[in-house]
Parts: sequence; C-alpha cells; structure tokens
Amino acid sequence: MITMLRKRAALNALVRDFFTRRDVLEVETPIMSAAGNTEPNIDGFQTRFSGHVDAGSPLRWLRTSPEYPLKRLLAAGIGDCYELGRVFRNGEAGGRHNPEFTMLEWYRVGWNHHRLIDETIELVQAALAQRGRQATVRILTYRELFLQTLGLDPFLADETQLRAGLGEIAIDPAGLNRDDWLDLLMSHRIQPLFPVDCITVIHDWPATQAALAIIRPGEPPVAERYELYLGPVELANGYHELGDAIEQRQRFERDLAVRLARGAALPPLDEHFLAALPTMPACAGVAVGVDRLLMALEGTARIADVLAFDFAHA
Repeated sequence: MITMLRKRAALNALVRDFFTRRDVLEVETPIMSAAGNTEPNIDGFQTRFSGHVDAGSPLRWLRTSPEYPLKRLLAAGIGDCYELGRVFRNGEAGGRHNPEFTMLEWYRVGWNHHRLIDETIELVQAALAQRGRQATVRILTYRELFLQTLGLDPFLADETQLRAGLGEIAIDPAGLNRDDWLDLLMSHRIQPLFPVDCITVIHDWPATQAALAIIRPGEPPVAERYELYLGPVELANGYHELGDAIEQRQRFERDLAVRLARGAALPPLDEHFLAALPTMPACAGVAVGVDRLLMALEGTARIADVLAFDFAHA
C-alpha cells in the first residue's frame, strides 16, 4: 500500500508539472452542490445541511464530476484550467469501481476534440514513460471500430442484430434500449480485445450518446466525443463542448424523463451552469480517471490495489 501511495504521489506530481508547463491553471471547485447529475446511468450521493436556511438549499449532492463549475469558470474568463480531485458516484463498488475516486478534468479554450485527443495521448504517454514504458497509438471512429471488430454498423444495425452480436453472452433484455445494447457490445465484446500496450482512441460517437458534446450534422449525425483506453481499461471521456443552453436543457430534461421512468432520483438542474453556458468560450474538455490510469499502469483489474483503503475498508 505504501509503495502504491508513493506511485500515486509521483503521478499527481507529473500531472501538475504537465499542466504547469502548458500554462493550464489548477483550480478547486465545490464538492457539494444544490444541483445534481441528470445522467440516467450515474447516481449521486445526497447529504443535508443542518444550518441556517439562509445558506441556501439544505439538500446537497456530492459531485460526480467537476464539469459544471469548471465550465462556469470558463464562462467567467478563467481560460485553460484543470482540477485534480475526488468525485463520488453512488452504487458503483466492485472490482473496477469505488464510490469515491480521483478524477482529472481539464478544458482548453479554442480547441476541438481532435486537438485535445493529442494532448490526452501525450499525458498518458508521459505517465507510461515515468514507469519506463511506452505504448503504440491507434485512433479510429466508433463506426470503424464496430465494423472492424464485429462486422456490424452501429448506426444501421437494428436491435436484433446488436443483440445477436453478443453471441453466447446472456443478458436480460428487459428495459434495454438501442444505446444499452451498443454499450454492452463495447464493454463485453470489443473492449476486452484492445491490445495491452496500445492507447486506443474512439471518436465520433452516436448522437444519442452526446451528453454534453456538440453534435455534428451528417448522415448519420455524430457526437464530437471521444474515449481513450490504455489496453482494455477505459481512462478518458472527452467532448468538443456544447455551448447551447437551450439544447443542453432539453438533454437534461430527456435524462430526467428516463430517470422518472426508472424510478430513480430526480436531481435539480444546475441553473447556474445553464445560465453561464451562453458565455462559455468555444472549448474542448476531458475527464481522466486517475485510479483507472494507475490500474492500467500496474496491470491490475482491482481498483483496491491502487487505493489506500477501498470502500469496504474506509
């Protein structure tokens, strides 16, 4: 454990030096918020403030990422910035998940997702070099990935074809939609095949999986989003960031409709974020799971191996 903590400290120092040399400012933003994450597949922790009511809403949500306040800082004119800190996701505990974990998130003003892909690769390569390692790189579109690996076009295949792509992997289909089947193919059939000493970047995702990314018109329209993997381990999720507050509100409301149908909690929308969005400069941003990066560097599938104390022992 002590050896791992020293390795984590060395990685944190590398991250800070990486961004200092690039003139990207480190910032800190609130861990508790009156608003929550509407993403249907992410659940947040709630807590309650017991002080005077003038302090604001007593119900607070622990952040699942620092994305919204970082974008508010961008709108205020802070420029390129990053945060390295703890985030929290309820219900996610197991071999590869811990309910609290470390996230690195940064934003580059005036960049698109392709330029940020290059910088994300540079950061991962620097982390590998710190361990005396290096990796090859392959960059391909979401469509190319599915066609090369499964012979399926993820934009044209129907749900029956997607389900058949899972082969002998048995999944209860109740309540699953098309995007769920695509995610299952990615996690169960495609991701495990990624070469260990290779950085794989997948960009141009289905528009239905845009989250906070710009959707580029075309046939089909695609989300200007990317994910980066080191071997089979997913490390990063990045966007060419959406700056349209009306469209973003509509996406949040669609998320809440899905959560309502599932009987999940309905977190308040972040009105501060939505109000700031029209003045946010054009930018690209990415979040990197630091614990996942440590796991990939160590060659372990157990997140507990890279933590001082995992959830079961906290």
